[in-house]
Amino acid sequence: MSIEQSTKVNGQEEKLRYSDEELKEFEELIKDKLEQTRNQLSFYKQSLSKRNDNGTDNTSGTSKLLEDGADTTEKEHLNQQAARLQKYAQQLENALFRIKNGTYGICVDSGKLIPKERLRIVPHTQHSIEAKLKKN
Repeated sequence: MSIEQSTKVNGQEEKLRYSDEELKEFEELIKDKLEQTRNQLSFYKQSLSKRNDNGTDNTSGTSKLLEDGADTTEKEHLNQQAARLQKYAQQLENALFRIKNGTYGICVDSGKLIPKERLRIVPHTQHSIEAKLKKN
């Protein structure tokens, strides 16, 4: 079964989807980014678990209060970073699913192919730059 990959628009041929070879290139790119993201996420989770371990330090006084405040701020920052990475990993996994079902690289707003250059920079995007700018 062959899926139509191009159509004629105003006398010019316009691609409707990327070839299997092109999709394979994007799949490799996404898998690499997903691995990096998971490694970073693991690092943040380890850092957070170490910060939750107070150890045997039972010092008191104002320096301890200042340390606790700085530690809380750092934990919040690490939690925010971890949440962002978790969301990004999910978006990359969704992009891999779109590759498998044949909808990867197609703008959800216009139905046109998202340029390769944009997909190489933002491989999880579902919007062409024109559609993205219209939303903002």
